Amino acid sequence: MNRQNNQLYTRGTKHKGSERQLLSVLFAVLDFIAAVASYFLALWIRFDFVFSNITKAYITAFNRFILPYALLVVLVMWLFRLYRSLWRYIGVREMVRTIEASLLLSAIHAVAITLIFERMPISYYLGGAMIQTILLIGIRISYRVFDYLRGERTLNRAASKNVMLIGAGNAGQMILKDMILNPGIKERIVCIIDDDPGKQHRYLEGVPIVGTRDDILSCVEKYHIDKIYLAIPSATAEQKRDILAICNETDCELKQLPGMYQLISGQITVSAMKDVAVEDLLGREPIRSDLSEVFSFVHGKTVLVTGGGGSIGSELCRQIAAHEPKQLIIFDIYENSAYDIQQELKDQYKNLNLVVLIGSVRDSRRMFKVFKTYHPQIVYHAAAHKHVALMEDSPCESIKNNVLGTYKTAYAAMVHGCERFVLISTDKAVNPTNVMGASKRLCEMVIQCFDAKIKAGKANEIPQLFTHVGYENADKDGTGRVFRNIRTEFVAVRFGNVLGSNGSVIPLFKKQIAKGGPVTVTHKDVIRYFMTIPEAVSLVMLAGTYAKGGEIFVLDMGSPVKIDTLARNLIKQAGLKPDVDIKIEYTGLRPGEKLYEEKLMAEEGLKKTDNDLIHIGAPIPFDHDLFLRNLETLMNAAYANDDHIRELIMGMVPTYHPVNNGETVTVIGDAKNAVGDRQPIAG
Repeated sequence: MNRQNNQLYTRGTKHKGSERQLLSVLFAVLDFIAAVASYFLALWIRFDFVFSNITKAYITAFNRFILPYALLVVLVMWLFRLYRSLWRYIGVREMVRTIEASLLLSAIHAVAITLIFERMPISYYLGGAMIQTILLIGIRISYRVFDYLRGERTLNRAASKNVMLIGAGNAGQMILKDMILNPGIKERIVCIIDDDPGKQHRYLEGVPIVGTRDDILSCVEKYHIDKIYLAIPSATAEQKRDILAICNETDCELKQLPGMYQLISGQITVSAMKDVAVEDLLGREPIRSDLSEVFSFVHGKTVLVTGGGGSIGSELCRQIAAHEPKQLIIFDIYENSAYDIQQELKDQYKNLNLVVLIGSVRDSRRMFKVFKTYHPQIVYHAAAHKHVALMEDSPCESIKNNVLGTYKTAYAAMVHGCERFVLISTDKAVNPTNVMGASKRLCEMVIQCFDAKIKAGKANEIPQLFTHVGYENADKDGTGRVFRNIRTEFVAVRFGNVLGSNGSVIPLFKKQIAKGGPVTVTHKDVIRYFMTIPEAVSLVMLAGTYAKGGEIFVLDMGSPVKIDTLARNLIKQAGLKPDVDIKIEYTGLRPGEKLYEEKLMAEEGLKKTDNDLIHIGAPIPFDHDLFLRNLETLMNAAYANDDHIRELIMGMVPTYHPVNNGETVTVIGDAKNAVGDRQPIAG
C-alpha cells in the first residue's frame, strides 16, 4: 500500500511539475508577444491607426530591434523569477515585481533603439512602456481570474462540507484561495472568524468575516458548519489552546496549520492542514532548547543509554546519534524494542558507531562487564518499571529494578571512570503515594548519596550491593586504589507524564475510542502535568551539560491538564460526542494514585538555570550513612519478596504515604525492625 501511495504521489508530483513547466513556457510566449504588440500599438496609435502613415525609418528601426528586445523581455522576466511564481495566488508583491521589470525593460528599449537605430517619437516610448506594463500584468491576472472562475464553478457544484475558517490573515487568505481554485476539494468556506475589530463585517474573497472567537459556537450552528480550519500559525500556544477549547465544544472536525514554516515558505494549502494534536491543548509554548551545549558535551564521547528501547530512551538515542558521539551503546532487557531503535539508527546514521546490548541493570556482573568493555563517559539511566498500578501489585520488583538497578549501574559507572550519570526521574517521586513514585524517590536519594560521598572523598564508604559474590568486586586487591580520583557527577531529571510514551494514558484512550468505548477515567477531578517526548529528552540532555553534581532538575511544565477534559477532547477529535457516542466511565483512583502530582517537595527550593523553564531543586538533607545501611536491608527484603516491603520504604522515604482510592493507608513498622537479618540471596 505504501509503495502504491508513493507511486501515486510520484506520478502526481511529476504531473504537477510538467504542468508548471508548460505554464512557464506559455507565459514566456505571451510575454514575447506582448513585447512586440505593445510597441507596435504605440507606433500605430501615434499615426492615427493608419499603418501607411508610419514613417519608413520608424518601421525599419522597429522591425530590426523588436525581436531581440522581445527575447530580452523573456530573459529579464526569468531573472525576476516571474515564471516561478504561483500565479493562482498572485498578489501585490508579484504585481510590483512585474511593474519593476517592465519599467526596466522600457528604459533599456528607449536607450537601445535610440542609440543603435533611430530616435522614435516620444509617444512611442511612453505609450509602449504603458501598454507593455498593462499587457504583462493582464496576462497574469487573466490566468488568476480564469482559474478563480473555474474553481468557483466547481466549488459551487461539488461542495459537500461547510467549513469555518479561523484567521483572516495571510495564512487564512492562502487557504481560502487554495480551496476556491482547487477543483478536487469538495468543501466550501462559508464564514470566517477573526478577533481583529477592523476586519469585522468585511469580506475576504467573497466570504464574510462574521465575528470573533466568542461567536464560534453560534456561527457553527447558524452556518451549519461541518469542519473548522485554524489558520493562525503565529498564535501562541495559550491563544491556540483557548480557541481550540471553544472549537472542541462543537461537533466539528478540527484541522490546523503545522506552524510558521509553511507561511514563510508559501506552502499554505488545504493538504498542509493537520489534525489537532493533544499537545496543542496543553496551553504552553514548546520547550525550545539551545542544544549547542549538548553537541559539545556529547560530540566525540562514548554514551550509554539504559532502557534505550523505551519511549524516552529511544528518543535519547535519536538525539544523541544526531550529535555525533564517538560510540552509542543501547542497553535494554527487551530485545524487540532494542532491535527497532537499532534498525532505525543504522538506517539514518550510516557512520554511527552503534552497539546494542541486551541485559538487566539488576545484574551487577553484567553492568561491570559493560563498563569494563566500553568505558562509557556519559550514562543516561532510563531503565525503570514505570506503571503505577502494576508496581503496586509487585512492589518488590519495583525496588529490584528501579532502586537496586540504579544503584548497581551507578556503582559500576563510578568505579569505571564515567564522567556524568543522569537519572531519569518523575514528578511521582514528590510526596509519593505509590511504590513506583517512592522507588524513584529512592533512586534520587541514591544519586544524592553517591554525589555527597564522592565530593567528600569518601567513595570507598559506598557499599557495593550485590546478591552474589563474583569477579565484579570493585576493590579486588583491598587497597582502595579504585576509589581514588573518582570524579563522576550524578544528577537526576524530574518531569511529568510524557505524551505518547509507553504506558501513557493517551494511547489507552485512543484504543478505547477505536473499540467504541467506554473510555475509563479514574476520577473526574484528577489532573496531571504533561510534556512531549522531545521536550523531555531535551531536558535530560541539557541536565547533562548543566550538572555540577547532586542536582534534581525540574521542568516548568505549565498548567496541569484534567484527564477528564483530555479524554473528552480525544473523543471530539475522533468526530464523536462524549457521553453520547462514547461513554466515559469513572473507575475510581487505583491503589497508590492521587488526584494531582507535584513537581517539587515543599522543602526543596528552586534555583534558575540558563533556560527559564528548567530549574534546580536544592537537595533535601538526610543521613547518607543510615540510608546506605537501610538500603542493604531493603535489598534483602526485595529479593526475599517480603510482604512488608512498604514498611521498609516508609522508613527510608519520610514523604511516602501510601493511598488506596484516595485514602491514606496507615502502615505500622520501620526500616530497622520490619525485616530481620538476612543473608545475601542469589539473584
